[in-house]
Amino acid sequence: MSTTAGSLALLGSVVPRDAGVVTKLRKAGAIILGKASLSEWAHFRDNRAPSGWCARSGQGKNPYNLSADPCGSSSGSAISVAANMAAVSLGTETDGSILCPSSNNAIVGIKPTVGLTSRAGVIPITPRQDTVGTVADAVHVLDAIAGLDYNDKATIEASKYIPGGGYKQFLKPYGLKGKRLGLLRNIFFHFDNGSIFAEAFERHFSTLRQGGAVLVENLDESKFLAAYSSNTDFESVAMNAEFKLALNSYLKELVVSPVRSLKDIIAFNKKFSDLENTKEYGQQLFLDAEATNGIGKKEKEALLHLAKMSRDGLEKLMSENKLDVLLSPFSSASSVLAKGGYPGIIVPAGHDTEGVPFGICFAGLKGSEPTLIEIAYAFEQATRIRRPPPFTP
Repeated sequence: MSTTAGSLALLGSVVPRDAGVVTKLRKAGAIILGKASLSEWAHFRDNRAPSGWCARSGQGKNPYNLSADPCGSSSGSAISVAANMAAVSLGTETDGSILCPSSNNAIVGIKPTVGLTSRAGVIPITPRQDTVGTVADAVHVLDAIAGLDYNDKATIEASKYIPGGGYKQFLKPYGLKGKRLGLLRNIFFHFDNGSIFAEAFERHFSTLRQGGAVLVENLDESKFLAAYSSNTDFESVAMNAEFKLALNSYLKELVVSPVRSLKDIIAFNKKFSDLENTKEYGQQLFLDAEATNGIGKKEKEALLHLAKMSRDGLEKLMSENKLDVLLSPFSSASSVLAKGGYPGIIVPAGHDTEGVPFGICFAGLKGSEPTLIEIAYAFEQATRIRRPPPFTP
């Protein structure tokens, strides 16, 4: 099967080996049914392209409402599980690409700590933020794919987070007991009174409390917001340069490939504009990335700012208030998690008036997967919201 990121430019390319996570899945006895579609190039070609669209397979559709946004970039990974075509799937997240499709398609999504799972063999955006992920089925997969891979150096450091005995031991129906959950109500849960979202999340807060959790609300929201406020989009500054370096490195490793650089792909999209919908959807993010020249002064400053945001933001909030997790609706906190390489688990939380699903996200600091699994599993067992999709317009 061709690994193409949904682009026709990589059709016919041959990879040197299975991705690290696929090797681990095969070794664990998993049966690989196929490849999922995605938002082309992990939604990093241009912001105009709709979520779920790629040149190879067209527009991926949300099985709960065929007109609704399936979200991305790992759209097909979520759609396939939501449509009961597979028990589990893998996707990748740089910023929201597992959490958002999981939320919109009523499935459980685990975005692991960056480096906990190997990215070797995965078409990248930025190794600094990219992570591969998939409450019980997902945890079995995490057990299989987490761990050391010498083709991805980040796994060497992150392997220290893997608990002896794996993650299955944290599937506890009483996992909410005694947990402290941070609730930034005015930042993440500011809904109109009586709205379907307000009512659903208030019910869920009651469920969490009934399970023995403590919802901590007296938090300094202004300090948290201030930590992430900036006139410069430091994430994009860093990602543009990192994407070009990482993608060119990936392409050079291919045994056979029609393209060998980001520059080649840009030229392909211009030449085959009709097939790639280049005039309609553009490729501005590609052009911005191609204009970079490695990790220079501007990029290094951006990386320092991102690290400071994470220290002064989520890390300080969690430590000063002794929180186990931060709550958020949908994938609203994905950028906070992306900047610091932090994990999150999203679980189905309800359906809106159009039948489109939405989820609740439990987020933590690096290596907090055991706690996140306990909380997410206990919540899922207490609510059991997921229902099969109707496949209706």
